[in-house]
Amino acid sequence: MLKIKLNRWLAKTFVIMTALFALQAFADDSPYALMQQASDKLFSDIAANQSKVKQDPNYLKTIVRQDLMPYVHVNYAGSLVLGQYFKSTTPEQRTNFFAAFDKFIEQAYAQALTMYTQQKIEIEKPKNVSDNQVSIRVKVLQNGNAAPINLNFFWRKNSKTGQWQVYDMAAEGVSMVDTKKQEWAPILRKDGIDALTAQVRKAANVPVTLGK
Repeated sequence: MLKIKLNRWLAKTFVIMTALFALQAFADDSPYALMQQASDKLFSDIAANQSKVKQDPNYLKTIVRQDLMPYVHVNYAGSLVLGQYFKSTTPEQRTNFFAAFDKFIEQAYAQALTMYTQQKIEIEKPKNVSDNQVSIRVKVLQNGNAAPINLNFFWRKNSKTGQWQVYDMAAEGVSMVDTKKQEWAPILRKDGIDALTAQVRKAANVPVTLGK
């Protein structure tokens, strides 16, 4: 009898623990939780490596690669940038462009982070996510009486992996994807994707500099 009760108790405990782990896994997979996780790690690493960054600002690329790029859906963002020209490219051309675009995003984020001076970051409170896309508001509170910088990060659940990833960021309502799409469309129209890839690769290799 005691053995039966013990087995039932173990079974109930197993069910409860499984449910708790399932809830924790769901929480960790939430785009809001991922946003907070990435933000905490990113700014903690920047603060801890200030001496390295001052000696070599390009070290910010290493931090961005480790802390941010795993969350970025580069190929999806790149396909949005290519827009109508996507279908006229070969798989090899797209692969080359996405590789260059990946490095470009790394450089752009690293350069933007040179403006970070220990400001407080406020992430929008979590909401129920009923779709496979969500926009999360983030405020960068400036020092003194300066107005905060308003950012929006656009997350999408990867249809192949089921993971939530960022595919665009808007600063004060200006989308990076839309901006680059408009900027690069004339190059695609006139010279094609190979010329654009070469230009994007060149932009990605620009050194990160402090004070910009």
